Amino acid sequence: MGFNCGIVGLPNVGKSTLFNALTCSAAAQAANYPFCTIEPNVGRVGVPDSRLNKLAQLAKSAKIIPTQLEFVDIAGLVKGASKGEGLGNQFLGHIRSVDAICHVVRCFEGEVTHVDGSVNPIRDIETINTELLLADLESLEKRKDNLLKKSKIGDVDAKKLLPTFEAVLSHVQAGHPARSIKLPLNEQIYLNQLQLITAKPVVYVCNVEESAAAKGNDLAMKVMKLAQQEKALAVVISAEIEAQISVLQDAQERAEYLDTIGLQETGLDRVIKAGYQLLELITFFTVGPKEAHAWTVRRGTKAPQAAGVIHSDFEKGFIRAETISYADYIACGGEVQAKEAGKMRLEGKDYITQDGDIFHFRFNV
Repeated sequence: MGFNCGIVGLPNVGKSTLFNALTCSAAAQAANYPFCTIEPNVGRVGVPDSRLNKLAQLAKSAKIIPTQLEFVDIAGLVKGASKGEGLGNQFLGHIRSVDAICHVVRCFEGEVTHVDGSVNPIRDIETINTELLLADLESLEKRKDNLLKKSKIGDVDAKKLLPTFEAVLSHVQAGHPARSIKLPLNEQIYLNQLQLITAKPVVYVCNVEESAAAKGNDLAMKVMKLAQQEKALAVVISAEIEAQISVLQDAQERAEYLDTIGLQETGLDRVIKAGYQLLELITFFTVGPKEAHAWTVRRGTKAPQAAGVIHSDFEKGFIRAETISYADYIACGGEVQAKEAGKMRLEGKDYITQDGDIFHFRFNV
């Protein structure tokens, strides 16, 4: 699958409770003390998509397989993490390996001890962001001399990277996350090569008390305002409520519980959808009597590479993609009817996959 979000935040903000609910497990130990999560816990969750059930119903599919995102629960960072405080160096390394950051922020009062003695989500965000900036700054400064030397002796790759590197270094030195720098499109690839933590997209998860799960609270609103200024995403959840919902096995029971607390969908569904949006992912489908399967690709992926997500042989021997849009499939009442109505298209190697495409790939073995 290859797409994952790292769940980060200060100790005792509800990260592990959120992770447990996300994965419907007790894999991460939720406890009222810092560093209870020592190794990153990993869990995969299905991306909610009502289209998949509708397709399966029309195709009479025996099995339904949703597309998935991976969540990594990374232990709580503290002030000084970039210098090795707490378990900082270890965890900063874990953050570098994820595609996006899910930053859990405490927006509730209560008995659970806050590592800084009081609840202030904006301060907490600044603490985490400062540590990530300092870690990136250290990484860039370590690479600077070597890159300059290579550039001077005529290394082609170093010469191409150097202008982007210097621009990013100045940007980070000024206290700005790497993701906020404006670069020409042809330089974006070089930013990716630097593997900076602050270049990763972020969604803020405002963890509120149970009574504020539906509408949020004043603390959450402050985070929402900050996210808007940063052009980031933010969602409000109550990790405690999500933990309660996660143990309900019956779908009807879950729906009734949500209704009683004024929610249309779980906060976890909103987190998952935000992560999907954050990574600029889209879904295509393969549908038949055996299974209805959702697949994940990045926006802009061409048909052969989409086929390769299913199996590498599909990409190597790609001939064409028999394609029906989701809207046409539903409107016509299924694959056969869509074909009869002339709604199936034959797309070639340059076709850009669209969200909701239903593919049948033709390929040479």
